[in-house]
Amino acid sequence: MQQLDFQLERDFVELNQLLKLAGLCDSGGAGKALVASGDVHVDGVVETRKTCKIRAGQRVEVGDVRIDVVAG
Repeated sequence: MQQLDFQLERDFVELNQLLKLAGLCDSGGAGKALVASGDVHVDGVVETRKTCKIRAGQRVEVGDVRIDVVAG
């Protein structure tokens, strides 16, 4: 499994934007489609809210990629 650390510079980032910023998709729209597919897990639970707020301390998993969100 590939692990990425994402440095959060503000209070939260929307899930679709996180996927874009982490390089897992090319745009926010592609991020929304990825979330809608049911392949995105937040803290071990399938997340279907495309713009849910992701905060420091949370973990996002897509396929074999894990993103740990850390305070910047």
